[in-house]
Amino acid sequence: MTKPLAGRIALVTGASRGIGAAAALALAAEGAHVVAVARTVGGLEELDDGITAAGGTATLVPLDLKDTDGILRLALALNERHGRLDILLGNAGILGTPSPLGHVEPKVWDDMLAINVSANWHLIRALDPLLRRSDAGRAVFVTSGLATRALPYFGAYAVSKAGLDMLVRTYAAEVASSPVRVNLFNPGRTRTKMMAVAFPGLDPQTLPPAEEVATALVPLCRPDCTESGRLYDVPAGRFLDFQPPA
Repeated sequence: MTKPLAGRIALVTGASRGIGAAAALALAAEGAHVVAVARTVGGLEELDDGITAAGGTATLVPLDLKDTDGILRLALALNERHGRLDILLGNAGILGTPSPLGHVEPKVWDDMLAINVSANWHLIRALDPLLRRSDAGRAVFVTSGLATRALPYFGAYAVSKAGLDMLVRTYAAEVASSPVRVNLFNPGRTRTKMMAVAFPGLDPQTLPPAEEVATALVPLCRPDCTESGRLYDVPAGRFLDFQPPA
């Protein structure tokens, strides 16, 4: 039986661990060739071993997403090798150090916006032409419930995710008449290293593992996903509108 994503090309950022790694494995299991992007070479190699062991294929791209020229080189390489991109999963993100706004170091603030917002804009800018060449381009960006919730000490992270949400909302509106579908994905609290840093008092065994959360993400990447301009909220178990009617 043909797998749902057989022959599809899927680029996943932040693919070396957590939700990114779990999603990359799940996409590969459905037949996609995964272009795995992350800074950590060791994590990418471990991911590749897992994908290969399951009978899938991957291309590893060690890349710091603050390297905007590197993103452009990646887009050129994808164009030369495949001529299109079917799936873009913008998962990479950083938490920084939870702190009162007045105590956030300028470098932490700048890095937060660079990775959580600007890098995704650079990805859209570079990869939109390739997504439009797909018969069913799909772009999914991982957000957070903190994008719409003012929680003390998480201001920098919340601001960056709110910015990402507006970026994605705008992109979804701009490609509405094309075959590209664009959505946000809120995983909720998940058993990851980032969550352990953010909320060290939480018992990780009470949280769903990244592998479970990734199963909810994969349907947004399939050609038969017709939703666009929406937010899939894992805690709610359904799509939520994030663009009010005009």
